[in-house]
Amino acid sequence: MARDDDQGFLFGEASDDGAAPAAAPPRAVHQPLAARMRPRALAEFIGQEHILRPGSLLPRLIASNRFGSLIFYGPPGSGKTSLAEVIARETRSRFVRVNAVMSNVAELREVLAAARRRPESGTILFIDELHRFNKSQQDLLLPDVEEGSVRLIGATTHNPGFYVNPPLLSRSHLFRLEPLTAAQIAGVLAGALADEARGLGGRGHTADERVLLDLAVLCDGDLRRALNALEVIALSLPERAPITPQELEIFARERRVRYDADEDEHYDTVSAFIKSCRGGDPDAAMYWLAKMLEGGEDPRFIARRLVILASEDVGLADPQALPLAVAAHHACDFIGLPEAELTLAHATLYIATAPKSNSATVALGEAHRVLKEQPVQPVPVELRDGGGQASKRLGHGKDYLYAHEFPEAISGQAYLAKPLTLYQPKTAGAEAAIAERLARWKKLRSERIRSAR
Repeated sequence: MARDDDQGFLFGEASDDGAAPAAAPPRAVHQPLAARMRPRALAEFIGQEHILRPGSLLPRLIASNRFGSLIFYGPPGSGKTSLAEVIARETRSRFVRVNAVMSNVAELREVLAAARRRPESGTILFIDELHRFNKSQQDLLLPDVEEGSVRLIGATTHNPGFYVNPPLLSRSHLFRLEPLTAAQIAGVLAGALADEARGLGGRGHTADERVLLDLAVLCDGDLRRALNALEVIALSLPERAPITPQELEIFARERRVRYDADEDEHYDTVSAFIKSCRGGDPDAAMYWLAKMLEGGEDPRFIARRLVILASEDVGLADPQALPLAVAAHHACDFIGLPEAELTLAHATLYIATAPKSNSATVALGEAHRVLKEQPVQPVPVELRDGGGQASKRLGHGKDYLYAHEFPEAISGQAYLAKPLTLYQPKTAGAEAAIAERLARWKKLRSERIRSAR
């Protein structure tokens, strides 16, 4: 393998037996364990069976070397960069890596120009954190992607549908990578402990399977984090010392839940929280609440979501949900964390266990729909404001029937020129009584209308 004069690395020729070359880009002397243990071939890749099992689309594209641009979407440490390097090695392509955080338009133009000068090398342009590129930078890639001057492999932890320009997304195969299981991570950790060439085998450490599984669990499916944690623990011990549960305690205390404010993890978690409350699962609702609080979410944001839930999903089935949620929101302001966590837990459990009705949501939606699809109804003359001499001369409010002069405040008067049915009461909780009351009022209204004729 040789260093390419125009940036990037050119993977070597095939070995005598025709296998893909095992060469890799130059490694730094003190490179982290996670980088040293990257897979060198597709056969070494751990996890992602849903896209890498034999016969599936991605392995067939790699084997034929006839793929276009690829976008890998998944959480940190799921193997996006490793998979891009493996693809370049297996296809003997020139590999240029760009980090979207540190790159700029001038550098990108230079990389693309270099690729056009070397069409025979089959340049793979790997852009890490593709979502960090703005629209102009992404648009700059389009001509070379369409011409085939480069084959783009983009890696992102963010939903590409929100962060990648539609023209670029439509020209790419999208593959979702999932977090690795604890067992998969523990297997890689065991291999790293034994590997003398690239891993920690020369230090002679040992660890029980249970210890490696516990470390894997603490790393939430992030293989890079797990390998780097293993290296830190190992280097803190004398050579040949066993790695025991005691060595994990400090790491466990420092553990941080992966939760990026204003990014996918934020939106996905609050979505799960809302749907758990709506679905009447207090255990799931408390779990997602705790995750948000552990991740540093603003408690006032959670409280606002509870206020919305109280009207959107509980509504008239339990009218106390809204004042309780509003009180929780106020409490977050004047109590603050950590005590406000109890207030949020109180409101969360109340809403998750309350009877549910979305009748207010549906009725409002129906009203908006009717306004859009039908002519706007005029206010009936008897309901118009009768204040002022001009209004009185026009007869505004003249025939209005004051509701309190009639039993149960039902006069029989129509309040729409053309009657509509927008609100359909549910039969859960307190709203069941409302349904009964409305049915009785409907009967009374019909009787009043008949007697007035």
